[in-house]
Amino acid sequence: MQLGSMESSSLQKQIRLASMSFTVCKELEASFSEDRTCKANNGMDRIFSGIQPTGIPHLGNYLGAIQNWVRLQEEYNSVLYSIVDLHSLTVPRDPPYLRQSILDTTAAILACGINPKRCFLFQQSQVPEHAELGWIFGCFTSVPRLRRLPQWKIKNASQNNEGNVGLFTYPVLQAADMLLYKSTHVPVGEDQVLHLELAQDIAQHFNKKYGKFFPMPRAILNSTKKIKSLRDPAAKMSKSDPQKLATVSITDSAEEIVLKFRKAVTDFTSEVTYDPDSRPGVSNLVSIHAAVTGLSIKEVLHQSVGLDTAHYKMIVAEAVIQKLAPIRNEIKRLQQDKCHLENVLKAGAEKAKELAAPVYQEVRRLVGLQ
Repeated sequence: MQLGSMESSSLQKQIRLASMSFTVCKELEASFSEDRTCKANNGMDRIFSGIQPTGIPHLGNYLGAIQNWVRLQEEYNSVLYSIVDLHSLTVPRDPPYLRQSILDTTAAILACGINPKRCFLFQQSQVPEHAELGWIFGCFTSVPRLRRLPQWKIKNASQNNEGNVGLFTYPVLQAADMLLYKSTHVPVGEDQVLHLELAQDIAQHFNKKYGKFFPMPRAILNSTKKIKSLRDPAAKMSKSDPQKLATVSITDSAEEIVLKFRKAVTDFTSEVTYDPDSRPGVSNLVSIHAAVTGLSIKEVLHQSVGLDTAHYKMIVAEAVIQKLAPIRNEIKRLQQDKCHLENVLKAGAEKAKELAAPVYQEVRRLVGLQ
């Protein structure tokens, strides 16, 4: 039974309200968090984030997350990015497809600018401490606490209320992903804020029971506007969208990009303005234009004075083509070198293990396993 529109709207509202209050609430913990941060990694801030291996990302993935990763690797000295393949098992995956998707995702984020010399890029399952710490954290986490998470309700409903145990407990594994490296900052989208709060709760519980050990990871919220579907601007851009014209892949050809933007849903007003509530379609185009050019919304609107939406769609399409062309070419090149991709992930996993192993061994000692 699918979730009704009213219930779905209510759950999404819960997420939005939580994200709005998140920063304010967590500022009350600032001094406490910073005290632990200083002791966690010899005073060094550490970034952790993960991406599921769904193959080639779409434009929304790139502008919403990966582009932010590229910026963060230049701003921080300790950065870990993981292909979180264990999380991908919460839905059925064909094994050959999953193996190829891991490599395609790796090629894509490298082509987008992720530099293994500036970060540790690795495959989650190659560092077994993730799953082992996740089990320990699961033993500290109550079923009612997980059941309250809106994402579980939404995803379980999408699977006809027959979601598996992995889907129910994956936020606990996410907490282990973050805390295994004593991460101090985590880039998250609005829909993951509540999961970060769970990680903070687990860290607090562990510290209260066993002494100060884990830092309190803090959110880095992306300032880029969420990229919406080109066919339904009320929904986010998604690879699973059945409408093929709704989503732009970062490997789409110039012809495909032009077609998709030409068919993008707008409205009956020809002027280019930015008003996400009353003109979501045109506003989505403006957000995309700003994101791919690095201009502000105000600058984009200033440049678009006098253009009608039909002409403006082609302006945005051309900007997207120019942004994605070198990325698409680099992905194709990297996909031809499977050995290189595997070596990048292997080297990253070895470095990640050097950080993970001592943390997990100390957790084992603290909880009495050794």
